[in-house]
Amino acid sequence: MELTHVDEKGVKMVEVGHKDVVFRKAVAKGRIKLRPETIELIKAGKTKKGNVIATAQIAGILAVKKTPELIPLCHPIPLTGVDITFEFGEDYIEATCEVRAYYKTGVEMEALTGVTVALLTIWDMVKAVEKDENGQYPVTRIEGIHVVEKVKQK
Repeated sequence: MELTHVDEKGVKMVEVGHKDVVFRKAVAKGRIKLRPETIELIKAGKTKKGNVIATAQIAGILAVKKTPELIPLCHPIPLTGVDITFEFGEDYIEATCEVRAYYKTGVEMEALTGVTVALLTIWDMVKAVEKDENGQYPVTRIEGIHVVEKVKQK
């Protein structure tokens, strides 16, 4: 890929060396809409690929740790904790990712990445039962990914 235009500032990582190390926390949420039958299969542990929720939880945590490798200008951050939880509705699963660190910059991108990958993992694990007769996904949607809370304690 060739760049056709670069402004005079170019691309750079934001300098955070002058900032104080403080407690940072971010919470992100998002939902995956699924067929009610799929929700029941997940709850009963009867999906072909195994434990959907445990796998999505591990994938989300791994994604949080890999965020600086996935998003080019994110700083590597020494994380102190990551929690990924799930809440079931009749036709959706809501994932919540909380990320904590003591550092010079926030952890919102890590929380957003964690919740997104957790939801993508759910989709991957249930796609066989979500497809219609034409191989399409008329119901399945990932939506509403957003930062719910950002904390910076001095």
